[in-house]
Amino acid sequence: MKKYNKNNLEKSSSPYLLQHHVNPVWWQEWSENVIKYSSETGKPLLVSVGYSTCHWCHVMASEAFSDERTANFLNDNFVCIKVDREQRPDIDQYLMDFIQKQTGRGGWPLNVFLTPSLDPIFALTYAPASQTGAMNSFLAIVQQVYTYYQKHSVDTPSFIPAAEIPEVAEEDSLIKALSGYFDRMNGGFGNSQKFPSHSTLLFLLYQLAVGNDPLTRDMCSKTLEAMRLRGLNDHLQGGIFRYCVDAKWTIPHFEKMLYDQAMALWIYSLAYRVLGNTAYIEMAENVLRCLEESFEQDGFYITAHDADTGHVEGATYIWSFNELREALTDEEFSGFQNAYHFTAEGNFEGGNHLIRNNDEPVKEIEEKLLALRKARKQPSDDDKILCGQNALVAIAYTQAGRFLGRPDLEVKAGALVNRLTDRFWDGTTLAHSYYKDILQQQGFLSDAAALFTAITMLRESDPEWQHPMNIFEQYLLSFMDGEKWVESHGEDFRTVYASWFDHPVPSGVSLAELGLVRSALLNGKEISAKKYRQPYQSDFYNITVMISNGLFHTVTSPGSINWNNLPANSIQLRGDISQDCYMGSCGKLEY
Repeated sequence: MKKYNKNNLEKSSSPYLLQHHVNPVWWQEWSENVIKYSSETGKPLLVSVGYSTCHWCHVMASEAFSDERTANFLNDNFVCIKVDREQRPDIDQYLMDFIQKQTGRGGWPLNVFLTPSLDPIFALTYAPASQTGAMNSFLAIVQQVYTYYQKHSVDTPSFIPAAEIPEVAEEDSLIKALSGYFDRMNGGFGNSQKFPSHSTLLFLLYQLAVGNDPLTRDMCSKTLEAMRLRGLNDHLQGGIFRYCVDAKWTIPHFEKMLYDQAMALWIYSLAYRVLGNTAYIEMAENVLRCLEESFEQDGFYITAHDADTGHVEGATYIWSFNELREALTDEEFSGFQNAYHFTAEGNFEGGNHLIRNNDEPVKEIEEKLLALRKARKQPSDDDKILCGQNALVAIAYTQAGRFLGRPDLEVKAGALVNRLTDRFWDGTTLAHSYYKDILQQQGFLSDAAALFTAITMLRESDPEWQHPMNIFEQYLLSFMDGEKWVESHGEDFRTVYASWFDHPVPSGVSLAELGLVRSALLNGKEISAKKYRQPYQSDFYNITVMISNGLFHTVTSPGSINWNNLPANSIQLRGDISQDCYMGSCGKLEY
């Protein structure tokens, strides 16, 4: 019999949950038995969601969740559950919908109080252990919630998020609408924190492959240059950080996520083909280096690297002026000072996060500094393997191989997909997560859609992928509920309809729709035109709409055509005829 009067996370299959196994809070893992225990005792639930490389999750773990008074009150009055958002995206999405409806914003750690019947009462993100200015302590908030629950538990309404499908948008309004979000001064979208808007950039780049619109080109070029030259980019080792905390792309939140590397590789490879800027080849190759040196492990790719080193954010990456001066010769220092911006005052807590002034080549100096940086204490990593994110890497490798003229990368993508099916697929369900020899046997739309779409891309080059493509198409369709997509059919939680939101990665819905359109074309089926959805929210989905509306070249030939000879917006099919169908008409193949 499991004892609930202690912290039970010490044997978890989640790196995030393991970080909390020493808290005095009696944390439990999500399970039907824990929910049943809550019902039997009448205690409400505190469900705290986060992920292992989340800076503010670390802070709250070391503050409020390590505070004895807070822990004692929680242990006496609540059943406390820790959830890894990357292992349970369905629970995370449901609770995130609730906090966004309640407050208009969200984030992690995401702390939600629920009744034993799983109806949310109140939600918040970070709160300190002790009152700080106008910010109440977490204990004070918990006490208020408990008092409210005692009086109003029977009045708590059920929260059932709607399966919201984005509104239809007109094609001629999309670019104009996106330009309204565009920061013309600094590049990127929005005027505060700058996230790499992967799906938006992909959509805009594919639009440029159709027609050279100056506004679209300007939005792409300025954003790609800001991401490449300023603080989002790890200039020494390659790869990008999660986002920048300022509008000018100066200081990042220093965690590195696998999904960001996959999307950045696809974006910069495509950008080279569309815009012709050779600097984008180097950027893509540096992302590849990051993936292979920092993320690849036993043939798979781990999930993330922490923002913190020794509980100090960015410590591994920051350089003092004197450190640089002492590490380099006079000649090297002069050359580095010309290529990079750094000062005695620094730009981050007295030190310097390196930002490029220009493209002056200083490769030997960068390698010298990287060797010194590698000798420092390194951020911890989250080395669980997520199926869907690894499938995104396979997609990126396939696209990069084609746009950069690197067929070896497409071979690598095929090998990765084979390893994923060997490890995660049992013939019925595609598992989600693998950590310390434990396989999370739960199917999610995001995994199925990413792997299926990766297989459709491999099928363009190799007919041996036809059978796997057909199998995984049928599995993907099992996530349909009428006209709606379901994120997961987990038996220990209510049905959660899949999100359409295409940031920070393409939604499971958008990946599924893309894969199905591609599969239909590869199987010689007719496809019907789809309608564009709201810009920004559905930018990746709108790439599928472009395909369905004839804005991708559907190239049919008896044999494979070198991708270097095709437009960036092309899909290859095998057939006895040779033709190129584009914008509603089919003509002679000119490639």
